[in-house]
Amino acid sequence: MESFLSPLVGGLLIGASSSLMLWGLGRVTGVSGIYSSVLSFDRENMWKYSFILGLVFGGFLLSQFYANTLFNYQITGSSLRVIIAGLLVGFGTRLGNGCTSGHGVCGIPRLAKRSILATITFILVGMLVVGIEGALK
Repeated sequence: MESFLSPLVGGLLIGASSSLMLWGLGRVTGVSGIYSSVLSFDRENMWKYSFILGLVFGGFLLSQFYANTLFNYQITGSSLRVIIAGLLVGFGTRLGNGCTSGHGVCGIPRLAKRSILATITFILVGMLVVGIEGALK
């Protein structure tokens, strides 16, 4: 039951927080868009700095209480592979005008056709890459 309950509660919290952001500030909770805009300082975007700080601080707090269960993983690829993967994710995020959190969590509930198509594309390409990687092993 624990393996079902934790993702359910997490999903409900993500949905509730993105709804609160939309209703409270009229903003979509697209993390990549928020993050990319904080790279250039603008006083009108102070809420974005608070948002990013909350993500980092929340992750830090969770690591203090649940370090053995939530943060118990190893990166098995080489550093170069991880860097290239990160750059490709960033490039894809810019190319797709958002990431899975923006399109999947915020765009689909608003019935945005662009987000529905983008999320379908994310899933299909992810399946393709996993299939190719599995065939190469």
